[in-house]
Amino acid sequence: MVNPDVIVETFALGKRYGTRWAVRDLQLRVHRGDVFGFLGPNGAGKSTTIRMLLSLIRPTTGEVRLFGHPLRGDRRRALASVGGIVEKPDFYAYLSAVRNLEIVGALYGGVKRSRITEVLELVGLEDRASDPVKAYSHGMKQRLGIAQALLADPQLVILDEPTGGLDPQGMKEIRELIIHLSRDRGKTIFLSSHLLYEIEQVATRMAIINQGTMIAQGRVDEMLSQGQYSVHLQAEPREKAESVLRRLRGTVKSFERVNDEFRVSIDRTEIPRLQTALVGAGVRVYAIVPHRSLEDYFLSITEHAGKGTS
Repeated sequence: MVNPDVIVETFALGKRYGTRWAVRDLQLRVHRGDVFGFLGPNGAGKSTTIRMLLSLIRPTTGEVRLFGHPLRGDRRRALASVGGIVEKPDFYAYLSAVRNLEIVGALYGGVKRSRITEVLELVGLEDRASDPVKAYSHGMKQRLGIAQALLADPQLVILDEPTGGLDPQGMKEIRELIIHLSRDRGKTIFLSSHLLYEIEQVATRMAIINQGTMIAQGRVDEMLSQGQYSVHLQAEPREKAESVLRRLRGTVKSFERVNDEFRVSIDRTEIPRLQTALVGAGVRVYAIVPHRSLEDYFLSITEHAGKGTS
């Protein structure tokens, strides 16, 4: 039975080039309303997967379903509510943004000028709509690519590395646009990136792929709540706190002193024991803040996956 809340689903999806598997046995589930982070290092198979989702290349194995429709056999209905960009968007450099979008719109049977104006306003390019694209910065071209993906008002927007090559301000603008599309426009976003921090900022669910194989998938908050943490500890006197940390070796995996606080690597379940030991030793604890970033999680599971295949 088809689940209407799952709008992207893959079954044993794989792509082989010669004897090399770029993607193998991939099982993805993207829920309606997600900002779904598709995370992995460069060369992990992210763009290959996106090309299969958009029917730009044929899978070697497996199946893709979009909105419950099989891509192989029902391509038109499956892609009817999907827009996307793969890697760097290309445009006619000597034509304006408006003219470029008119050409793309013709592929949909024609798009009203009011819709072109709307998407250019949405991505913040309304003031440069008549300028030739050759005069655009890299960040403006990325935003025009997103405008192109939004032209037919799709429910699902697939973005492949949309912040690639941008400066911090450009990355912030794209991040804010993705959040706006999700929260205010009701779009489901499939966001591919190798930038851990960017995924952590915007994603609700994520999948991590490495060497073409899925190694983790789930809600971002749940995945980050598991396992070892870096605890930010502020306590005085610091010398006595450091002595307690040394005595707890085994419970405390490692620690370092950074300015006026300690960064302590410890399992989440052992944090109460750490606090009790500090207070019992007469240490004044001002703050003990568990922190785990997506980078910590990504590195821990990719290292584990690498050991498992050696």
